[in-house]
Amino acid sequence: MIATPIQSRLNVIYLEPGQQGRDGEDVVLGLSQPLKTVPPKYFYDGRGSHLFEQICQLPEYYPTRTEMGILHQAAQEIVEITGACELVELGSGSSLKTRILLDAAQAKGQSLHYLPIDVSGSILKDSALALLNDYPNLAVTGIIGTYEQGLSHLPPRKLPERMISFLGSTLGNLTPGECEQFFQWIQASLKPQEYFLLGVDLVKPPKILEAAYNDGQGITAEFNLNLLAHLNWRFDGNFNLNAWQHRAIYNAQAQQIEMYLVSLASQQITLNALDFSCEFQPGELLHTEISRKFNLEQIQAQLRHHQLATVQAWTDEQNWFGVILAQRQS
Repeated sequence: MIATPIQSRLNVIYLEPGQQGRDGEDVVLGLSQPLKTVPPKYFYDGRGSHLFEQICQLPEYYPTRTEMGILHQAAQEIVEITGACELVELGSGSSLKTRILLDAAQAKGQSLHYLPIDVSGSILKDSALALLNDYPNLAVTGIIGTYEQGLSHLPPRKLPERMISFLGSTLGNLTPGECEQFFQWIQASLKPQEYFLLGVDLVKPPKILEAAYNDGQGITAEFNLNLLAHLNWRFDGNFNLNAWQHRAIYNAQAQQIEMYLVSLASQQITLNALDFSCEFQPGELLHTEISRKFNLEQIQAQLRHHQLATVQAWTDEQNWFGVILAQRQS
């Protein structure tokens, strides 16, 4: 079969097969804690990724539209600072924000090489094909796996420089310790003078934050519950989604949203593929996610600690969200 122009510009690297045992170990560990927990990466099967895209369109969920507004204003300046460089994106999803950067680079006549990294192969491939259809001069190398896997398996550069982008406030899903580890991965993945583009959700009134994670249409609740469906499929589990209820609260002391699933009954959970069982009592919490909120100056100081010096930072008029362009120091 003769490759079409789009097919010839798309390469997909699969890192997920064979990794289920390792992934399952973190589920067993989390469900063995006094406060049971499941890593948030298990939100993102195909359905979970599509539900998250719906969340991003909700009126209560301000981060996506606020960040996109910042990027529309800053994109030309970003590509002028970075010059022609390939774009690595962590947790690419539908790549809507990526289009803003690609448009700016294309307007300057720059070469376009995009490397999305996502655990959901279906949404990565769908978004990559859409991009290739709309950008005739774009080449895409998709990497299906976790952030750590993707960063450790980046192919040789096709362009002289590289920029890693981590948009969408996903940094807030990491604990302080995980955040430190993540910045170490970024530091190790960039050579001196290359760039890191980071989006962070900033501290704001609790009423605004809690509304964003308890939307009136119940999409966030569906997204939270779908994590259990993903575990059932992936590890041959018996979670009954009707026996759980979504809960999201703001912890002002820790400056973070905390998402839980509340057990509505006494139940025994079995994950046959992991040879693991545990029990939940009525009212017991299963912790599924945090979403930390940041101070812009403090996060820039943390980046500097990892040799990632801020070149420019942008916020919206309300200071609800920040986008930071940092450069790897030698």
